[in-house]
Amino acid sequence: MPNYIRPRAPGATIFFTVTLAERGSDLLVREIDRLRGAVVATRRERPFAVDAWVVLPDHMHCVWTLPEGDRDFPTRWRLIKSRFSRGLPKGPLRASHVARMERGIWQRRYWEHHIRNAEDYAAHVQYCWHSPVKHGFVTCPEAWPYSSIHRSTDATPHARP
Repeated sequence: MPNYIRPRAPGATIFFTVTLAERGSDLLVREIDRLRGAVVATRRERPFAVDAWVVLPDHMHCVWTLPEGDRDFPTRWRLIKSRFSRGLPKGPLRASHVARMERGIWQRRYWEHHIRNAEDYAAHVQYCWHSPVKHGFVTCPEAWPYSSIHRSTDATPHARP
C-alpha cells in the first residue's frame, strides 16, 4: 500500500478535488443544501477561508486558506464528508467500508495541491470557476449556480502568495 505523505504547512492555501464514489451521480447538486450545511457546521467548529469553490454533480474543487498556525485540513474534510453523508442511503458497501464504518458515498482519498505563489493561486481559482464550462454544464462560469464565482464582485481571483 502506498505511503501518502502530505505537506502540512500551517496557514497554507490548498487546492482540493473531492469526488463521490459513484462517478456520474448527481448527488452533490441534488443535496446541495446538505453539503452547504456540512461546510457551515465544519467552518464554525474549525474555521478556514474559502477562496474558491465549485460543486459539480459528482465532484467538487475548492481553494481553502487555513488559519495561521493550523494545518489540519484532513479533519475538516472528514467532518464535511461525514456530516454530508449522515441520513443519506448507503452506497454499495465493500467489506473495507463496513470495517471503517463508512457509508460508501465518497471516494476515500482526495487530491490536494499546496499553492506555491500568486500565479498558481490564480490558475487554481480559475480552474474552479471554469470547471462547469469544461464539463459542458454551462457556456459561461457565471451561469453555474453552485460556484463561489458569484461572491466575487469582478469574477477575478485575489492574489495570494
